[in-house]
Amino acid sequence: MLDIFKKFFRFADSQKPKWVKSIVFTLFKSVFASTQLLAIAIVLRGIATDSVTHTTALSALGIMLVSIIGTIVMRHLAQNSQSFGCYIMSGDKRIQIGDRLKLMPMGHFNSHSLGNITAAATSTMEDIENTAPRIIVSYLNGLIHGFVITLALIIFEWKIGLIAMAGLVLFLLINILLHKRARKASQIRQEAQAELVDAVLEYIQGMSVVKSFGMEAAAGQKIHRAIADSERRNIGLEKSTIPFMAMQQLVLRVISTIMITLSVVLYLYGAMDLSICLLMLLSGFIVFSELESGGSMSAFLRLIDASIDRVNEIQKTPVMDLEGIQQKPANMDIVFNDVSFSYGEKTIIDHVSLAIPAKTTTAIVGPSGSGKTTLCNLIARFWDVGEGSIILGGIDIREYKLDSLLRNISMVFQQVYLFNDTIANNIRLGKPEATMEEIREAAQKACCHDFISRLPNGYNTVIGEGGATLSGGEKQRISIARALLKDAPIIILDEATANVDPENENDLQKAIRSLTRDKTVIMIAHRLKTVRNADQIIVLDAGKIVQTGTHDELFAQKGLYADFIHVREKAVGWKIAGT
Repeated sequence: MLDIFKKFFRFADSQKPKWVKSIVFTLFKSVFASTQLLAIAIVLRGIATDSVTHTTALSALGIMLVSIIGTIVMRHLAQNSQSFGCYIMSGDKRIQIGDRLKLMPMGHFNSHSLGNITAAATSTMEDIENTAPRIIVSYLNGLIHGFVITLALIIFEWKIGLIAMAGLVLFLLINILLHKRARKASQIRQEAQAELVDAVLEYIQGMSVVKSFGMEAAAGQKIHRAIADSERRNIGLEKSTIPFMAMQQLVLRVISTIMITLSVVLYLYGAMDLSICLLMLLSGFIVFSELESGGSMSAFLRLIDASIDRVNEIQKTPVMDLEGIQQKPANMDIVFNDVSFSYGEKTIIDHVSLAIPAKTTTAIVGPSGSGKTTLCNLIARFWDVGEGSIILGGIDIREYKLDSLLRNISMVFQQVYLFNDTIANNIRLGKPEATMEEIREAAQKACCHDFISRLPNGYNTVIGEGGATLSGGEKQRISIARALLKDAPIIILDEATANVDPENENDLQKAIRSLTRDKTVIMIAHRLKTVRNADQIIVLDAGKIVQTGTHDELFAQKGLYADFIHVREKAVGWKIAGT
């Protein structure tokens, strides 16, 4: 049990002082609460000796007022410290998770469930944020209250005080057994929570596929199973701890009964004054009152323990950008030196060496799965190379801080992601401090100002998550406006025109020409007119460069590029017989 509190205080980090203060305030609260026994003792002694006076009543009243006011004030201070400490701690941890995600290699997200990360930042942190204060406060309050009252009892009557102390020790022993039983169940419960979040995310993200294939029933069954599994494991956690919680309650009640019985026996045999006997009878009912409620919730300490472990797992994931420094390249020349890269045991890039001079256009072509996108992603350092090096402006890209590297690169992807925000803010991602005039200018160059102006709220139109309210061509042009606003010297185009409607293609090509003017351009494309004017064309196959040259040079050779062109020409000339 002590290990949970140590772990929690380490987890609290900068908010640890607030929790320490809350414990100190809780201790003082219990001290103030225990002084009520002194007030009661004064009154009972006066009644027993038939010497109750105004002084007796005023003394008892004064002590009770001090006790009540002190208890209220200390409880308020303790709860404030705990609440603020917990909410600020949870906010800090969520920010740390976000910062950590920015430094993780993209390969991590391929090999780890999105549900685990989402659950850690949402439901797991909610367990800590909402459950931790209530459970830790209740448990510590019960222990401190019981300990302070027991010390007071030892002062008044040591025999009864020692029995109360024995009750505390027995309670703690049973509580230790409870935590051992709850440890495994809590971990299983957290796994079920992550699986449930994963199933829901998968269902929502794949809704279009589910509907198009009529798989609503099958997909719904997976969520139902995840919900049922989460329910079963939560119930399992409760069942595993119920016997121990019952034993805790039984021990406290039995000890209270023994305290009351022994007090009566000692009084009957003349070994205890009537006033002390009455005080001990009353104490038997209140000594464990706070501990009973705290003990009933103590099983959930293991839930907090498992939650902290899950969040800490993310903080232990591999990261990049630990050694880089802020710097600016001397030029925009890009050089691959014998670069290899693998996903696990599968080699994607196999000993690639090439040079991309500044302010030139390099097209990368090749069959699906040849490594084109991976090659471009390595330049942006979405992953680190396995072997070799990539040099930008004479400096290995691993020697840059990620932000100083990416400041030089704009990427336009085939699949554009727009955020659930205004169009202006989506474009402003390229330059957060941009004015509306700069945003409009970028939109005009990207050929999207006209359709934006026709929207109900123009640039202030909220477009919905993923840009669901816009067409594919419109989303592409907004992403190009974003890249134009960033004005980076290196442009990477990952099949940016692959899925564009013919009516939008001319506008998109104009936008790309505006974007790539006087830039170092690396483009992945399948369309002949997109690649034929490139300064050099790199042909990839199975992660290796098999051809390099201009369009005319490669077309004149026998090889993959010429075959690619012939297939494209046949596809363009293809028509249905009889038409």
